Amino acid sequence: MSAHDTPDIRRHMERLAADGIDVVRVTYPDLLGTERARDVLLEELPRAMDHGLAFCRAVYHTSPQGDVVPVGGGLDAGLPDITVRPDLDTLAALPWEPGVATCLADVVDPATGSAAPESPRDLLRGVLARCQELNLRPVVGPELEYFLCEPDPAGGWRRYGRETGVVYTAGLRADPDNHLLRTLRHVRDLNIGVLSGNHEFDGGQFEINLLHSEALSAADRAFRFKAAIKELARREGRLATFMAKPFNDAGGSGFHLHLSCEDAEGRNAFDDPAGAHGLSAEARHAAAGILAHAPAFAALANPTVNSYKRFGPDTLAPWLIDWGLDNRSAMVRIPPERGSGARLELRLGDASANPYLLIAGTLAAALLGIEAGEEPPAPLEGYGYDTGKSAVLPMSLSAALDALEADTALTDLLGKAFTTSFLTYKRDEVERFGRHVTDWEFTEYAHHL
Repeated sequence: MSAHDTPDIRRHMERLAADGIDVVRVTYPDLLGTERARDVLLEELPRAMDHGLAFCRAVYHTSPQGDVVPVGGGLDAGLPDITVRPDLDTLAALPWEPGVATCLADVVDPATGSAAPESPRDLLRGVLARCQELNLRPVVGPELEYFLCEPDPAGGWRRYGRETGVVYTAGLRADPDNHLLRTLRHVRDLNIGVLSGNHEFDGGQFEINLLHSEALSAADRAFRFKAAIKELARREGRLATFMAKPFNDAGGSGFHLHLSCEDAEGRNAFDDPAGAHGLSAEARHAAAGILAHAPAFAALANPTVNSYKRFGPDTLAPWLIDWGLDNRSAMVRIPPERGSGARLELRLGDASANPYLLIAGTLAAALLGIEAGEEPPAPLEGYGYDTGKSAVLPMSLSAALDALEADTALTDLLGKAFTTSFLTYKRDEVERFGRHVTDWEFTEYAHHL
């Protein structure tokens, strides 16, 4: 019997087999937050637990176009392995894939026996360990938007259900093929804590909300949610994209985070009826930290060249560093609930963000604020987007990466190895985009120059 062919594993296998499952899909996130995976036959699960599944470490360094970016520890080291082991506590049947269950995985660098430096899940675990030192347990509620596209007879993709003025609706008026209802039921059965969904502002845009939970669970569920949405769209012959701004004539898609913390007694540490605005000192200090470090962790919250095309006046996407009380034009909004519902809402992130990196960056900035003990400036009043009142966020990925590198307090918390890998990987994206001739350039210049 292998070291991992244990009674506990056997119980998992017997339960899966009784449910007609004979394959386990073992998944983990790359730097982009995209799902990497391998299907394991059920009878081979003990071997996968014992020896692990070998993947090339350069999977973390591979661009969406299949290029291997020269990040340290990859090409220069001869493309070594990482070892991936199933986390059986995360097993769940795939409702739309008969005979298949899925689970997340832990990723280890076999050369050190420690977590792989690029592992997003382990980066978040490291930040949460620092939170625990302060007796704080972060609670996060993710909100994600996406665009659904269908094949365009002229070639490429076009938005599904392109009607305008159907924000905050449900039913056939905005969703003539009932995509949302089918999708909601499938992701509900995946048991990832789905709450509700609706059609969003632009044609073909949807939002599905997830319940709040402990931060690692929230990141796991958001990661699995994004993978599920993309898979379910493919089953319909469509494309679901979490791109920040996929169309010139439409708005962008956000990834908002609702953040609170529980103290050692399980009480909401952000609530204080006697505090300014009904918020505790920890909540105000956390907000101050998020504002102070926003230019740096924008690289994690808005991680693509395309992300910065979502920003701009009247977009309802925050591009100024401010906060406000129940004010959706602010980067950090304080919803009106207090007591157990007291929380911050970070509206900076876009839907392309890796859930683990977005949550880790937000928590790291909040922690630094709590440790510094500084108060935020006066909250924004009225409609925002006034550069005379608030500083402007980085307006390009290149500028955000420079801000991340310069923020040594934040990068020390996130870890130098991760930060170096992330900066190298993302600067390659900036460089490749800078060399690429776009359709806009051809349209602008070809007939006149």
